[in-house]
Amino acid sequence: MDVLRIPAAVTSRLPGKLGETVGSTGSPVVSVVRLQGVISAQAAPVPRQVINAASVDKVLERAFAPDRLAAVALVINSPGGSPTQSQLVGDRIRSLADEAGVPVLAFCEDVAASGGYWLACAADEIYACTTSIVGSIGVVSSGFGLDGLIERWGVSRRLHTAGGSKSRLDPFLPERAEDVAWLTGLQEQLHERFAGWVRERRGDRLATGTELFDGEVWLGERARELGLVDGIGSVHEVLKERFPDAEHRPVEQRRPLLARLGAGGSAAHAQPFGAPAELAFELLTAVETKASWARYGL
Repeated sequence: MDVLRIPAAVTSRLPGKLGETVGSTGSPVVSVVRLQGVISAQAAPVPRQVINAASVDKVLERAFAPDRLAAVALVINSPGGSPTQSQLVGDRIRSLADEAGVPVLAFCEDVAASGGYWLACAADEIYACTTSIVGSIGVVSSGFGLDGLIERWGVSRRLHTAGGSKSRLDPFLPERAEDVAWLTGLQEQLHERFAGWVRERRGDRLATGTELFDGEVWLGERARELGLVDGIGSVHEVLKERFPDAEHRPVEQRRPLLARLGAGGSAAHAQPFGAPAELAFELLTAVETKASWARYGL
């Protein structure tokens, strides 16, 4: 009797346990989740180029759902971003992994830096390519000072607050030393939390005698020597060796119906002259996203 086999790419998209039942072959399953993009609570101009707790929660739930689950693989390509979103996603991964009782393996592609490395540390094992950029365990804040610009153009800033700290670091006002000191204090606290997470997750695998928490990045082989990653290899190579009998099942974020029908798009595309503020916001977001990748030559 002929048995109809449905590809994993189809069954992984079916709701609930239906995909598990329809695609059942009796083999163990390794779910493969791709985490790609800047880590930010804000939506990106291009869909699926941002990582945040809301966008990946259902994907992670489906990744840890199969009955014959042997492991979950995270393919990470991210220059980092929001510390809070990094923590939320990392904590969610650990919660689901502990509940399912399966190992999590992270695979660094082009870059797993800053918040991207935070996500990698949610895994039990981390792998990288020899050319992967790994690390950047630090905190950075950036902005622009526009007070000279508006003065040049004869524009006066009118700002009214209740509370002396409400206008800290306003880009249209001259920078104040006390505001910079306040920001530096926050950065130091975030930095210590980041370093503590890495120490908690990597433990005695971390090398001694080298400063690992100064924001530096390393290529894959050096990152392995420093204990930031466990080995060198791609997701296909490592999973084939570690789980030779397992079905490698991609679990992807579901796109909205209109996008799948080719009718999706942002309001800015639908109304190119009707929403200048939205267009400006999307342009600035795109520039910031590009700048995040450009820091690592990407």
